[in-house]
Amino acid sequence: MAPSKIAPVRLLTAPIRLAAFDPRATAALLVAAVCYPEKIRSIFPVYFHSCISSPGFIRTLKTLLGLGIVRAINRKLSQYGSNNWKSDDTFIKSQEVVLITGGSSGIGELMAYDFAKRGVKVIVMDLRQPKNPFPSGIHFYQCDVTKSADISAAAAEIRKTHGDPTVLINNAGIGTGQSILEEPEDRVRLTFEVNTMAHFWTTKEFVPAMIKKNHGHIVTVASMASYLVHAQNVDYSCTKASALAFHEGLTSELRSRYKAPNVRTTVVNPGWVRTPLIDKLTSDPRFKDPVLEAEDVANTIVSQVVRGRGGQLILPEAYNIATTIRSWPSWLQIGARNYLADNFMDETFTGLQMTECARPNVALGPLSGSSHAGPDARVLPDMSGAGLDRIDVSMSRNITRLAGWLKTGSYQMDHLESTDR
Repeated sequence: MAPSKIAPVRLLTAPIRLAAFDPRATAALLVAAVCYPEKIRSIFPVYFHSCISSPGFIRTLKTLLGLGIVRAINRKLSQYGSNNWKSDDTFIKSQEVVLITGGSSGIGELMAYDFAKRGVKVIVMDLRQPKNPFPSGIHFYQCDVTKSADISAAAAEIRKTHGDPTVLINNAGIGTGQSILEEPEDRVRLTFEVNTMAHFWTTKEFVPAMIKKNHGHIVTVASMASYLVHAQNVDYSCTKASALAFHEGLTSELRSRYKAPNVRTTVVNPGWVRTPLIDKLTSDPRFKDPVLEAEDVANTIVSQVVRGRGGQLILPEAYNIATTIRSWPSWLQIGARNYLADNFMDETFTGLQMTECARPNVALGPLSGSSHAGPDARVLPDMSGAGLDRIDVSMSRNITRLAGWLKTGSYQMDHLESTDR
C-alpha cells in the first residue's frame, strides 16, 4: 500500500484546531490565563500581552471550552447510542471471518489485505477475478450479488469450508450519469439490484448466524449521495439513500426484533478518494478540496470493525454539513440542489475506464469506455474498484462548491473552495 498523505493545510492548522476544539487544550489555556498570567506573558511576544490580559480573551476561552465539552459529550452519546448503550469490543482475530462484496479491486481489495495483514480470515465475493492472486489468508468466491441463488450457493461453500462469516461488508456498487428520461430500464434496475437489493440478499444469508451468537458486524458502504441528489444522479442517489435507510432499519431490527444488541452496524459515506480517475483533476492548481487516500478509507473501515464499534462514518468529516440538508428551509434545499445541478459537469463522465461489475452479458447501451456485448453496448463501471464511483466524484466536488455557495450567497464560483475547516 502507498503511504498515507496528509494535506499540508490540515497539518499546519492542527495546533489551532486542537486549541480551539479540544476541551482539554482550552481548559489548560484558560487556567493558565487566569491563574498564571505572568508565566503566559513570559512565553508569548510582547504584542500578545494585552490580548492575553483582556476580558474578551478569557470569555473566548470559556466559550470554546463550553463548546468543546458539548461537542465531546455529543460524540460520546452518539458512539454509545450507535452501539445500543453496550460496550462489547470483543474481536478475536483468530475466530473472525470477514466477508467483503466487491473486494477484487479498489477499496474493497485494500480492506481485504488490511484484514489479512492483521491475521483475520477474509472472504471476497465478486463477479470479477482479482487482477493478482490473493495470498493464503484471502479466499475468493465468484458470485453475482444481484442473484440470491448465486449468493446462497457461495454461502454454502463458505460455511462448509470456513464457517459462518462474523463480519459482512456490503461494498459492491455501481452507478451511471444519465438523466431519468435517458437512462434505459435495464440500467436503472441493475443499479438498484447491486446497490440496494444485494444488501437484502447478503444480510438474509449471513446475518442469522450473527443474531444467534449475538456477535457480528454489518458494514454498509453508502455515499454522500445518500444525502444530496441532483440532475444526472437520481438513480444512484436513490440507491444510496436506500442503503442508508437499510442500515438504519437493520440497526433497529437487530436490537428490537431479534434481541441481538451486540451485532454492530456501520454505514460509510465517503467523499473524495485519491484514485487514478481523479489524477487530472487533483493536478489542477485550482483544486483545493480535501482528498482522502484509498488506503486511509480502507483502514478507517477496518479499524472500526476491529474496535467492535458501530456508527456512521462521514469521510472526510468536513462533509458533515451535507448530512443536515433535510433540516434546512425548503427554499435553501431547492437552491442547493439547483446549484449542484447547474454546476454538474458532463465531462466528469467521459473518458473513464469501464470494468465489469455484474452481469457482463447485459447490453446497457452506449457509455464511454470499453466495449462489451457488441460495439454499442457497455457494462456499468465497477464502483468498488480503483477508479472510484464517478457519481461520488462529481458529488464530492459539488458538495465543496455548495459550501462556497452557502458562504457567499452566490450561484456563481470562479474557483473551487475547500470545505476543510
